[in-house]
Amino acid sequence: MAAAASSSCTLRGVGAVASAKPRSAAAPAARSARVAAAAKGPARGRLVARNAVAVTPRRMRRPRRLDPSQAALREGLIEEMKSDPTVCVMGEDVGHYGGSYKVTKGLAEMFGDLRVLDTPIAENSFTGMGIGAAMKGLRPIVEGMNMGFLLLAYNQISNNCGMLHYTSGGQFKIPVVIRGPGGVGRQLGAEHSQRLESYFQSIPGLQMVACSTPYNAKGLMKAAIRSENPVVLFEHVLLYNLKEKIPDEEYICCLEVAEMVRPGEHVTILTYSRMRYHVMQAAKTLVNKGYDPEVIDIRSLKPFDLHTIGNSIKKTHRVLIVEECMRTGGIGASLRSAIIDNFWDYLDAPIMCLSSQDVPTPYAGTLEDATVVQPAQIVAAVEQICQ
Repeated sequence: MAAAASSSCTLRGVGAVASAKPRSAAAPAARSARVAAAAKGPARGRLVARNAVAVTPRRMRRPRRLDPSQAALREGLIEEMKSDPTVCVMGEDVGHYGGSYKVTKGLAEMFGDLRVLDTPIAENSFTGMGIGAAMKGLRPIVEGMNMGFLLLAYNQISNNCGMLHYTSGGQFKIPVVIRGPGGVGRQLGAEHSQRLESYFQSIPGLQMVACSTPYNAKGLMKAAIRSENPVVLFEHVLLYNLKEKIPDEEYICCLEVAEMVRPGEHVTILTYSRMRYHVMQAAKTLVNKGYDPEVIDIRSLKPFDLHTIGNSIKKTHRVLIVEECMRTGGIGASLRSAIIDNFWDYLDAPIMCLSSQDVPTPYAGTLEDATVVQPAQIVAAVEQICQ
């Protein structure tokens, strides 16, 4: 696993503002009395002093073990909410139910109903409320129960979240995180299998990241909360139960840095989210066939880490992009365009891109699998590129 990167990097491009600075994991000693006061009794339904930080109840403290992704995300939320009283969560069933995938389980009991706010089924309303709260100095995390539902809030995300820093002449910052489950699951049907990366990538001022492991899920969550930019964090429904050991010490992952998953010499495979595991499965077959693929999890969907990507292309001279996003107008199409613009002279073969089919995701399992890139297709594509 790549070492955690510094959070001192900034979002490049129009409307960017300075990125977040690291904070100490421990609360200042001077706040201990307020911390103790805030921890007494349930905070449910009442305001807590601005500088108060809730203490994790003993029953919530877990032994060190392999953490699934939803536990890593929850751990990142808890750490940031303890260290910064302006961090809050809002969305449907995020409170006492704990969220549709239990990422916010236990947070309402720890921090109270006003910092973990259950909302009506009205994505446009509570997303707009989160953006307004960010304008007034809070750091909201807006959860979409399913990322497909956030299409109802597209106006707020596009015209408000992405543009207000620019249209206000820099008077407002929008430090909001918009997150939730998405991607093709297991027979969830077309409306619950949306991949919204392609919808959001053209919005100016918006940053997008996709987590793929428990380690980077926590690190990217913490970095997104600390960022002064609006960040969309894509989580995949099939990766929540993926387990990995999480370090005890505090860490964050830079929002703009790709991860080198497997060094290689013959071909650069660029991927993200769930497709990382399809690629790594294919890589085992490719190695047995004598190929040496280099696998990069791009993580940052906007902006792309062209430094890491470029260095790999200069070494391998061949590129395969593997994504779960739709082929037309997807992340792969934008990434291929960026590679052609910047690294054309280093390519020895045409760029290949494997994407999902441009069809609504079927409910039937066999048809659903047929719309998504499978490891055998990746193996065949590498063999074709390396001929």
